[in-house]
Amino acid sequence: MSTRRPRIRRHFGLRLSTWAVLAFLHFPILIVALYAFTTEDAAFSFPPPGLTLEWFGVAWSNGAVRDALYLSLRVATTATAIALVLGTMAAAAVWRRPFFGREAVSLFIVLPIALPGIITGISLRSAIALGNIPFSFWTIVIGHATFCVAIAYNNVVARMRRTSPSLLEASADLGANGWQTFRHVLLPQIRPALIAGGMLAFALSFDEIIVTTFTAGNQQTLPIWMFSSLVRPRQRPMTNVVALLIVALTFIPILLATRMTRNTEGS
Repeated sequence: MSTRRPRIRRHFGLRLSTWAVLAFLHFPILIVALYAFTTEDAAFSFPPPGLTLEWFGVAWSNGAVRDALYLSLRVATTATAIALVLGTMAAAAVWRRPFFGREAVSLFIVLPIALPGIITGISLRSAIALGNIPFSFWTIVIGHATFCVAIAYNNVVARMRRTSPSLLEASADLGANGWQTFRHVLLPQIRPALIAGGMLAFALSFDEIIVTTFTAGNQQTLPIWMFSSLVRPRQRPMTNVVALLIVALTFIPILLATRMTRNTEGS
């Protein structure tokens, strides 16, 4: 009985600190969510004088928002597909074949995700200018693929390192060629890592703004549209609605990726 009270106090402190961290991280998002429903169109007071769904209709009927959303979805989908292909190929090469400098290659593949976005953006813009390449959909995709490849590679190579090479040797002994071994043996092993890496890459690409600023030219993805709308106070409720949409579109893939990663940790 005497040792139970200190334990309860200790657990209460842990719970309190956990809730404090959650409040610190997510309170600003709650503010954005609240003012997406306000009846005010410029000056925000607390509490809001009234709640309305009007701004959701206004946002949906805005052609610039729809165009920006469509562009962001296309960029995120294409960058994720490229990242999964290149990341899986790089992971397979690093996992299967020992060669001089293998660890250095692995480090340089994941380096873009550790670099500040502004460094990546400036580097890409300089390369685009040197190559005299016009800004387009593909310059945005290439910029996003630089860090999406690192995410896909990290997930897939970690899964491959937990896969026994004897499975591939057994498949080869039974007469399967390389493609059959990949499709029927290796792919089922790495499928959860591919899905989790793809979802994370999609979420990061969808709300990326720093690298996009340097590679988009006059095009506007959804985050860039939001950033440019901040100087127009009367569009702020609509900006909050779009922010809520981005939170939803990035939260769902991250939640699914987290659950899939957790489910495969014990296997």
